[in-house]
Amino acid sequence: MLLLSGLLGFILLQLRQASQRVAFTQALEVAEAGIDYYKWCLNNNVAGSCQSQKNVYDLSGNLVGEFVLVIDPSTSCGTTTAQAITSTGTPEKFPDLARKIRVLYSKESVAAYTYLLNDNVWAGDDREIRGVYHSNGGIRMDGENQSIVSSSAPNGEWVCTDSFGCSPCPTAYGCRTQGRQCICPGVFTTTDNSSPDLFDFPVTTFDFDRITINLADIKDIADDSPQEYYWPPVGEIDSDGEGYHVKFLEDGTFEVWIITDLDRVYGYSIEEGWKYDYFSIGEEYRYGNPILIDPDCSLIFVEDNLWLGGKVKGKVTIASANLISTTEETDIILPEDIEYTTFDGSDGLTVISERNILISPDSPSLMEIHGIFVAQEGRFSRNHYPSNIREKLEIIGSMVSNGRVGTQWTSGGIIVSGYMKREDYNDVNLIYNPPAFTPSISSEFQIVNWEEL
Repeated sequence: MLLLSGLLGFILLQLRQASQRVAFTQALEVAEAGIDYYKWCLNNNVAGSCQSQKNVYDLSGNLVGEFVLVIDPSTSCGTTTAQAITSTGTPEKFPDLARKIRVLYSKESVAAYTYLLNDNVWAGDDREIRGVYHSNGGIRMDGENQSIVSSSAPNGEWVCTDSFGCSPCPTAYGCRTQGRQCICPGVFTTTDNSSPDLFDFPVTTFDFDRITINLADIKDIADDSPQEYYWPPVGEIDSDGEGYHVKFLEDGTFEVWIITDLDRVYGYSIEEGWKYDYFSIGEEYRYGNPILIDPDCSLIFVEDNLWLGGKVKGKVTIASANLISTTEETDIILPEDIEYTTFDGSDGLTVISERNILISPDSPSLMEIHGIFVAQEGRFSRNHYPSNIREKLEIIGSMVSNGRVGTQWTSGGIIVSGYMKREDYNDVNLIYNPPAFTPSISSEFQIVNWEEL
């Protein structure tokens, strides 16, 4: 009897421990069910009506446990940018074995890309690109790529013209002639610099309409602010005004300068050919005192052409567009460096232009710009200015361009204008925590961090 009772006691203990292990696993599954439940609420825009406490049943209808949710949203300008969710799962049996997990939900922004383009492009052999590079058109990648280079060229081919160095047609590198046209693979290279094993084509076309920002929303928020975050057409302030020059200061403020004179420089652009550009500042004056950037809603809207530079502290979004006239569009000009005060992820800049974002002809020989740059209807580039050669351009951020990009011009294989050396890095700190109104590349919230508490 003693031996039998001891054996039965041991068996019961083992059964209880097995039941506890099952309950311990179920507790995690119940907590995960709470996370999945709230993810569905977020992506279906019903989070406000979803329950924070709910029972969980198995397929047979048996009660498994209960989860309790605690939501900690991050907002900017009244818009939810991320959600930190803590879910505590308590099993029906052994409720003392509750488990708690915490996840961060956010949408992936365009900062996941170094370049996101909607046109054919040629990356020269001087380029160093450290980040995902995508174009809806064809890509000639002669530079050094350390990540995926993807193309959505139809049927994985595109017509490579003289402006992409395809005269004569580089048949030794996978291209072929068809009549008078040079047909090339979606992504190809003519150098040993690149990594063809990272070329990917054809891929699904990226929907640029999906990342088009509603500039009217930014204008309305900036205009409603008690601070000077909305700037009207410059002629309303000074009849001699030619545009605005915004300078960011490292103390978290910015200055607004009124440009009254622009120097002309003869140059060439893809759209307009040879003409005079008026992008170099001749005369300007500071208007008012430095303005503090609102950390809760750091939006600036300029209804005119905008020149931009300085040192950014905090996360800021600045946009330029003429929403008053239906026939005029604005450009953003970069005449100088744009830097952050720190690289720990607390600083960030998103620049949105109605048309082009252009580097000015008098830009520094060694130029460094940080930020996410979005040229909605135009392109990010530097026009061709004869014998105007600069040494190095370093971009830490993302370029989103509807048109063809280019910051170097060559003739017969010789650099005749622009930057001789170019390096590009995307800022991973801004992928899931960018400035307000930064375009997302995903429509749904995703788990970007998971931990058990």
